[in-house]
Amino acid sequence: MSLVDWVALVVFFQEVETLTAHWNLYINLGGFSVGLLVVPLLGSWSDLAGRRPVLILANVGLALQTVVYLVVMYLKLPVGYFFVGRLLSGLSGDFNAILAGCFAYVADVSDRRSRTFRVAVLEACIGLSGMLASIIGGQWRKAQGYINPFWLVLATILASSLYAYLFVRESVVPDPSAKLLASRHHKAVWHLFSTGGSNAEAAGRSHRCKLWLYLLCFFVVVTVHFGCRDLYVLYVLSSPLCWGPALIGYGSAAQNLAYLTSLLGLKIMQRCLEDSWVALVGLTSNIAGLVVFSVADTTQLVFAGYGLSFLFMAATPVIRSKLSKLVDPSEQGALFASVACVESLCFLVGSGVFNSLYPASLHFMKGFPFLFAAIILFIPAGIIGTLRCLDQRRDPGDSTVS
Repeated sequence: MSLVDWVALVVFFQEVETLTAHWNLYINLGGFSVGLLVVPLLGSWSDLAGRRPVLILANVGLALQTVVYLVVMYLKLPVGYFFVGRLLSGLSGDFNAILAGCFAYVADVSDRRSRTFRVAVLEACIGLSGMLASIIGGQWRKAQGYINPFWLVLATILASSLYAYLFVRESVVPDPSAKLLASRHHKAVWHLFSTGGSNAEAAGRSHRCKLWLYLLCFFVVVTVHFGCRDLYVLYVLSSPLCWGPALIGYGSAAQNLAYLTSLLGLKIMQRCLEDSWVALVGLTSNIAGLVVFSVADTTQLVFAGYGLSFLFMAATPVIRSKLSKLVDPSEQGALFASVACVESLCFLVGSGVFNSLYPASLHFMKGFPFLFAAIILFIPAGIIGTLRCLDQRRDPGDSTVS
C-alpha cells in the first residue's frame, strides 16, 4: 500500500468515526426527547393501571426496535432507519420505562426497612447483566459478525415480556377506568415535584426540599458514573500505561465486580449504620478510587484505584430508597419514571462533559477528569450528611439501623 493510499484510508476511517458519532448522538437525543414525554406518562399510569402493563408494553417496544435493526442490517438500508426503530421504542417507554416499572414494583412489595437492599439487588443485576452482555456480545461479534447477536437480543426481550405476562404478580390494584392517554398523568408528576407529593402536608415544608436535594444528589452521582465510564479505557490505552486487550479485560472485570462488592458491603453496613451513612461510605470509596486513578501511571496504581472503588455503587440504591420513602405508595410509578428520565439526562450530560474535558486537559493533567469527578462528588456527600444530621437533630431517638 502506497503512502497516498494509507493516508486516504486513515481519512476515510476518521470520516466514518465522525459520522457514527453524529448518528449515535441523533439517535440518543431522539430517544431521550420522546422518552421525556412518554416515560412519566407510563410511570404515573402504572400507579393506577398496574406495573405489569408497563413492563409488557416497554418490552414490546424494545422488540420492535430490534426487529427494525435486523431488517436494516439484512436489507442494508440507510442508517437513518435506525432512528425509526429508536422512536418506536421511545414511544413505548424504552428501557427507562422498564427501570421505572421494576423499581416501583420493588417499592410496592418491600417495607421501608428492606427497601434499600432490594433496590441494591436490582441495581447489581443491571450492572452484571451489562457485563455479561459485553462479554457474550463481544465474542459472538468476533466469531459471526454483528447481525446474529441481535437474534439473542430479540429472544431475550420476548422472553422477558412473556415472563412479565405469565409470572409477575401485580403489585397494584388496577383501576379499570384508568386511561393511558390522559393529562392527569403528567399533572401527577408535576404535583409530585411542585408540592412534594401527597405526604408533604404531614411532613412539613422541608419535604419538597428533600425531594429535590436527593434528586440533585442522584443526578451528580450518576453523571459522574456515566462520564468516567467512557474514559477508563481511553486512559489505560494511552502512554504510559499502554494496556493491551488482556489487561483491559481484567480492568473491566474488576470494575464490574464492584457491583457485587457494593451489594455485599451495603448489606453488612446496614447492620450497624443508617442508610445515609452507608451512602457516605460509598461516596468516600468512589472519591478515593477516582483520586488514585487521576494520578495512576502504573498498572498497580490503576488496580489500586479499582480496589478502593469497591463500594462505589452503594450510594445510588440508598438515594433511590430515600426518594421512594418520601412519596406516597400511590406515587411510586411517577417518582421512578422521573428518576429514569433524570438517569437518561445523566448519560447525555456525563458523556458530553467528560468526553470534552478529557482532550482539553491532556496538556496539563491527563487524569484531571477523574480528579474533577472526585471533587464534585463532595456535593452529594455534603447534602446527604447535612440532611441526616438535621433529621437526627429533630428526632434524637432515631435508631442507627435503617
